Amino acid sequence: MKTDIEDSERLGTDMALLYEEFYKENIGKNGEITGITTRIPDNFNFAYDVIDRLAKDEPDSLALVHRSAEGKTSRYTFSDMSRLSNKAANMLKGLGVHKGDSVMLLLKRRFEFWISILAIHKLGAVAIPTSHMVSAQDITDRAKRAAARVIICVNSGDICDKVKKACDDTGMLQITVGDRYSDSVSFQEMLMRSSDEMYRVPTKVTDDMLYYFTSGTSGEPKAVIHDFSYPIAHIYTAKNWHGIKKGDLHLTVADSGWAKSAWGKLYGQWLMEAAVLVYDYEQFYAGDLLKVLEEEGVNTFCAPPTIYKYLVLEDLAGYNLNRLRHTTTAGEPMPREVSQKFTKMTGLYVREGFGQTETALLICHSLGEGRDQNCSGSIGKVSPLYDLRLVDEDGNEVPRGTEGEIVVIPQDGKRPLGVFKGYLGDEDQYRQVWEGGVYHTKDKAFQDEDGNYYFVGRNDDVIKSSGYRIGPSEVEDILMKHPAVFECAVTGFPSKTRGAVVKASVILNEGFEGSTRLGTELQEYVKKRAAIYKYPRIISFVDSLPRTANGKISRAKIRQMDAK
Repeated sequence: MKTDIEDSERLGTDMALLYEEFYKENIGKNGEITGITTRIPDNFNFAYDVIDRLAKDEPDSLALVHRSAEGKTSRYTFSDMSRLSNKAANMLKGLGVHKGDSVMLLLKRRFEFWISILAIHKLGAVAIPTSHMVSAQDITDRAKRAAARVIICVNSGDICDKVKKACDDTGMLQITVGDRYSDSVSFQEMLMRSSDEMYRVPTKVTDDMLYYFTSGTSGEPKAVIHDFSYPIAHIYTAKNWHGIKKGDLHLTVADSGWAKSAWGKLYGQWLMEAAVLVYDYEQFYAGDLLKVLEEEGVNTFCAPPTIYKYLVLEDLAGYNLNRLRHTTTAGEPMPREVSQKFTKMTGLYVREGFGQTETALLICHSLGEGRDQNCSGSIGKVSPLYDLRLVDEDGNEVPRGTEGEIVVIPQDGKRPLGVFKGYLGDEDQYRQVWEGGVYHTKDKAFQDEDGNYYFVGRNDDVIKSSGYRIGPSEVEDILMKHPAVFECAVTGFPSKTRGAVVKASVILNEGFEGSTRLGTELQEYVKKRAAIYKYPRIISFVDSLPRTANGKISRAKIRQMDAK
C-alpha cells in the first residue's frame, strides 16, 4: 500500500477559494502558521454566504454523497443543497417557525439533516442537533428548556414513539422523515409542496445558531450556545487538521446529533469547497466501512479511536485505499499500539486532535507533523487560532512537564472565535467557567519541551465512553429511584476498547441482596429511562462508599481503586 503523503502541503492554489474571503494565515520564515486573521461580516450566515454562494459560482460541484444503510448512493450538488434548503425553510416557515425559534433535529445520518439545518440557518432560527439514543424524557426536558417549536425526526426503531411522547408533553410539532408515522407531518410531502424561492432573512453574526446539549458532572445536561460566527472556526479544522483540498471527499464517522458532525461533516468541509460523505449505517461493521472508503474514493477520513481499533483487525491490504491521503482521530485517547499498527498497515499516520462541544478544535497534530515516535501519545500542539495555557488550581501557569488545567485566554479582551457564547438559561454556570477571565476546559494535560500536549483526563467526573460524554449524576438520579438502591456512585471504569465504561457502585436498602439478577434488573431499569450508552455495564454492590473530608462521595477514590 502507498506511503503517507503527510508533507508540508499548505493546499495552495492559483485560484482564490471562498474561505479566503473570511480567513487568512500568517506564514513564518519556515512555513509555519504564526497566526490567523479572520474577517467576518456582521450579517454572515453560512447557509446564504457559503452554500448559496457556491450554488451560484459552482452549481454542479459535488457537495454531499449519502450511502444509505441499504447500499443506495445519492449525490447532491451545491445547487441541490441550496434549492432543497430553500424548500425546507419555506416548509418550516409555513408551519410557524420564524427567526429566533428553535428546532430539534433527531435524524441519525439521514441526508435530510443537512437540508434541515441549512434551512434553519436561513430562517435565523436555532438548530438543536440531538442523538437518536436519548430517551423520551431527555427530549421533553430539552424541548422545554429550549422552547422548541418543532422536532424533525426519522422514523427508525423507537424514535418516533419517543418523540410523540415528548410532543404530547410539550406541544411540539412532529415532522417525520421516512415512512409516514401516525398523524405527524410528512417531511417529504411538505417539502415537495414548498417553494424553492427564498428571500434572505436578515441575521446577525452574534445571533444564536446552535444549541448542543452536553453532559456535566452534576445536574442535567447543559445547552451550549454557538452563534453564526462558529462555522469560520472550522476552516482550520478542515484545512490543516483533516488536510482537505477543494474537490476532496471527506468522511467523518459521527452521528448528526453530536458536535463532531459540525467539526467534520458540515462547515469547514464546505468552506473548503469539498464534498461530505455520509455513511448511513444501522450497525457498524469494519469491513463495510472499508468498502465504502474504497468504492467512494475517500480522500480524508476522521473517526474516534474505537473505529480504528476495529479497522486494524481487518486485512487492510485487501482494500484499495490509494486515494486516502490523511486520517485523523478525536473524542478519546488513541492507543499507541492501534495507531502504530494502522500506520504499519497503511503508511498513514493517524493525527490526533482535541476540543470540546463548547469550542472548535483547540489542539491537534496539524498537516505535516504526523504522529511519529517523537509525539506518540500526544494530542498535538495549540491551534494558531487560540492562546492556551496550563494552570494549577490557583490559576498560576505551570512549567513544562507539569500537569495543569487547559484554559483558553481571550484575545484582545474578546471571546475567541469558535468558543461558545453561553449556557442556555444558566448564566451562573457560564460565569463559573470563565472564572479569572479565562475559559476553564476542566481538562488536564502536560506539555513537553517541544510544545506537544499530552492529555491526562478530566479534573471533574464526566465519563468518556466511545466518544460519548456521560454525566454521572444523570445515571445516579435514575438508579436512586429504584426501590433497591439506598445510595450509589457512578464512575468510569477503564476499558481497552471504549476508553471507559460506566460503572455503578451501589449500596442496597435493607431487605435486598446483591446478585447477578438484581444487577441485570438495575441495568434494564436505566436502559428504559436514559440513552442506551449511559447504562452501567458494571454493577458493584458495596457496603460503603469512599468520601471526602466534607462528607461528599469521592468518585476520584473509586476510580483510583479501579485503576489499581
